[in-house]
Order: sequence, then structure tokens, then C-alpha cells
Amino acid sequence: MSDLQAPLRPKRKKGLVDFLVQFRWILVIFVVLPFSTLYYFLIYVGDVRSERKSYKQRQKEHDENVKEIVKRLKQRDPKKDGLVCTARKPWVAVGMRNVDYKRARHYEVDLSAFRNILEIDKERMIARVEPLVNMGQITRVTVPMNLSLAVVAELDDLTVGGLINGYGIEGSSHIYGLFSDTVVAYEIVLADGRVVRATKDNEYSDLFYAIPWSQGTLGFLVAAEIKLIPVKEYMKVTYTPVVGNLKELAQGYMDSFAPRDGDQDNPVKVPDFVEGMVYTPTEGVFMTGRYASKEEAKKKGNKINNIGWWFKTWFYQHAQTALKKGEFVEYIPTREYYHRHTRCLYWEGKLILPFGDQFWFRFLLGWLMPPKVSLLKATQGEAIRNYYHEMHVIQDMLVPLYKVGDALEWVDREMEIYPIWLCPHRLFKLPVKTMVYPEPGFEHHHRQGDTQYAQMYTDVGVYYAPGPVLRGEVFDGAEAVRKMEKWMIENHSFQPQYAVSELNEKDFWKMFNADLYEHVRKKYGAVGTFMSVYYKCKKGRKTEKEVQEAEQAHLETGYAEAD
Repeated sequence: MSDLQAPLRPKRKKGLVDFLVQFRWILVIFVVLPFSTLYYFLIYVGDVRSERKSYKQRQKEHDENVKEIVKRLKQRDPKKDGLVCTARKPWVAVGMRNVDYKRARHYEVDLSAFRNILEIDKERMIARVEPLVNMGQITRVTVPMNLSLAVVAELDDLTVGGLINGYGIEGSSHIYGLFSDTVVAYEIVLADGRVVRATKDNEYSDLFYAIPWSQGTLGFLVAAEIKLIPVKEYMKVTYTPVVGNLKELAQGYMDSFAPRDGDQDNPVKVPDFVEGMVYTPTEGVFMTGRYASKEEAKKKGNKINNIGWWFKTWFYQHAQTALKKGEFVEYIPTREYYHRHTRCLYWEGKLILPFGDQFWFRFLLGWLMPPKVSLLKATQGEAIRNYYHEMHVIQDMLVPLYKVGDALEWVDREMEIYPIWLCPHRLFKLPVKTMVYPEPGFEHHHRQGDTQYAQMYTDVGVYYAPGPVLRGEVFDGAEAVRKMEKWMIENHSFQPQYAVSELNEKDFWKMFNADLYEHVRKKYGAVGTFMSVYYKCKKGRKTEKEVQEAEQAHLETGYAEAD
């Protein structure tokens, strides 16, 4: 939206919090970045020590740790102790919503030991890992083997447990679906202490389908078996600029990976990786990637870009150069491509450190990047946290592919945030109706990107300060999120629960389907032991009494509305 078109809003009066936010970079440089670097180093040392152990030793330690979880659960007195949750501190989570449920009385179970890769099975093409294994850790082990998880979320810090219990996506999701769609088995500790292995075709198949998006409210995930795929040493990336209005940009994005003839399963027509970045209401760059061998990448005339070096231009800015120089192709080492957004946290790094993208900073201090998100949260305080909730947006809108243009226009009209990230993903038609599900009858419309077994969706990633905030105008962040959630409910779209949500309980269950989730909660004894997913995600402080009364009401009346 241009300045002439922008709505006239009154100027916002600035206070002490604005001053603290403006100069927060001082704290980041002198406190957060050094401690982040130390933390990353210690974690790396721990990972290396783990990798030196045999798979047999890791499995033995895993079994012992599971027994401790079972023992801890059986020690709980439901009449005296609060609802069960992990012992992880609220600020450790990568998500942006407040972990306010831990302010109520609760019964903690420590899962901090579950951070090992238990096995890489090259015959079955399965990685068996514990929930605190993160993306940086798993790619460091698998990529040298020319193997990878089918879906590797971009940020190093994102954990397997968070991506399964919550939400995870990557540029390969237009082929493989969301991160949870690539899991073939879960090892779960249930409320009564039973340890079960859930797959899509065993006796715990209902639990298997209910785990994704459940936020750990059905049991404790202690291991997962995840699909591996063969990969090559490089990613051949094509950067294609598109100029036009937002609907034309959306069409250009769709055409970059979804053949108009419907041949969506043809690897010749469909790239291995896809993402898009919309930089203004009239400009976007869409990137497609295909795995390439070392021999191909090093052929004369091909350009290799080692974007993993600390002094390199931030990836989103590098991609933006296509708008000036036109379409270009380069080869990026596969692991560096996977984590291309880590150093600058997409474009959030520009808000955290306004000069962080300058060459002098990248060259001198870029090796300290990125600041650890958990440390940013731990050092922000209540006032700054509330400021970010009102004046800053970190949201993902999972929308049907054919509605991407509408979503872009809505974001431009209501929030004026750029860049906008676009990443497609399949939403599979499953034997049961899970919390997120395709539009009924989608397969009869034969829309671009869809197949008979999956509807193509897109993550519209909205991360930055809204235009009115940057102009110093009044902006009601909570109201903007409420409008966004209303739009998503009306358009069969979904909001990942890591984000700040304004949904009330009734609207939450309009957006998501409750049937299977509630059936599984009752069947496996999660009610009365684990907090329900709505109350775990609900904004604001929760009391134990509030949660327990709500769960009792749920049992008696069955309030959930799925449609």
C-alpha cells in the first residue's frame, strides 16, 4: 500500500518502552550475542559427545530416561498436584506466544535429556530421534551422508518435538507436506505411564493422527521415526523476479511450482524446493531449487555461493537483487541452503539490530549471529514483551493456494507488512479428520497445485513491524490479529499455535477440528492430566481452577465445534 493510499491514522505518543526498544540493540550486542555464542558452543559440544556414543549406548540411555518419565508421572497425586507439563522454562520456547500456563500451579516433568539422535537407518531410510534434537543437529549428521529429513525447517534451533506437536514447514513441503506428515512412528508416554509406539496402521493409529498440532497435550513425545530422503551436495537455485499487482504476484508464485496442466507429481515439472518473498505490493522474487551433484555445481561457468559464511549478505536481501539484475541461477551447498534464514532470522534481524545487515557489522561481528531467540525473550521484560505483542507481528497464515492473492491483499490492507514469506505445502486427505484438514470436496475442483489426495496450501508468513508502527501511527495489534483470525476462519485457513492468538474457545474450534483430538484425549486419559490445547495456547494468564473447570465442562457438554 503506497503512502498516498495508506489510511490516515493519528500519531502515537511515544513513551519509555519505545526508547528501550529503540536502543535494545545495545543489550543485544553486549549481552545477548555473547551469551548466545557461548550457549551454541556448549550445545555443539554436547551434540559431539552424543555423536561419539554408539547407537546402542544412546538407546540404553534413552530407555533409562523414559523410565524416569514414567516414574515421575506415577508419583503424581492428581488431588494435590497441578496439571502436568514439561520443566522447560517459559522463555526457552522459540514460539512468540506467552507461556502463561506455567504461571499456574503445575507438575513438572523434566525432558531435557531427550536430545539425542538414536539411529540413522539407511536401509529403512528412517531417522529415529528424541524430541529436543534440532534441525542444525540433524543436518550436521545426515547431509554428509547425502541424506536428509524430507522436510527440514529453516532455523537451526527448531526442535523435532516442537515441529511435530506444533507446526513445521520448509521449501520441500509442496511435495512431502508439513513436518509431521513425514513422521512414520511416535514413541509416547501416556498419562497413566504406559509407553506406546503409534503408527498409522497399528492399534494406536488414532493417537498417531492426533499428535500433530496437539502441543504435547496428549502425552509426552519421547522419540520419533522420521522419513529420510537421498540428497546431493548442492542446491541449484533459480531466482525469478515478478512485477505486478498482488494477484499477479500470487499467480507468478503458483506458476513457479504448480504446473497449470495439473501434472503436480511430475519431478521434471515440479522443483525440489520452492519459496517466495514479496518485497512490496508490486515486487516479488520466487526461488526454486533442485538438488545438484558436486560435479555439476563445479562445472565451468557455474556460480557457487557459500552463503553460510558469516560475512555474506543476508539471504532475503541477496534474493532481492534479482529485482534489479533479473533472473539468475547459482549453486549453494545443501546444508547452507537449508539454514539460509538462520543468521538473520528471516528479516527479523533488521529490527533487532538495525545495522546488522551492513558489511562492517557482518564482517566484524556476523559470526556471533544469530541471537538466540530464547535469550531475546529472557531479557525483554514484561513491558517490552507486551509492546511487541501490540506493535509487532509474527504470524503464519496457512491458506489454500488459490486464495494466496486474497491473503496478500488482506495483509497489505490491514497490516502493511513487507517482506512477506510464501512457502507451499500439501494438506493431505487422511483416513480421519485431524485438527487441520483440506476443504471438503477440493479434489473435484481440479485447482492448480491440487491432486486427488492432497490440497495445496501456502504459508503466508507475516513477520515484521506493521507500516503504521514504522510511521509512528496508532496501531492496535490485538485487533489486527483478531481480524486476521476471522479472515482465516472464513477462508478455511489455519493459524500455527506458536503465535500470539486472540481466539476465544468457540472460534478456536471453528478454525480447528476437535473430534479426533477430544476422542483421543478421553481414550488415553489425558483429560485431568494434561492441559487442553486451547488453554495451553490461550493468551493471558491461566489459573489451575479455570483450566480444570473448563475441562470438566467439556466432558459434560462436548462444547467443541469443528465446523
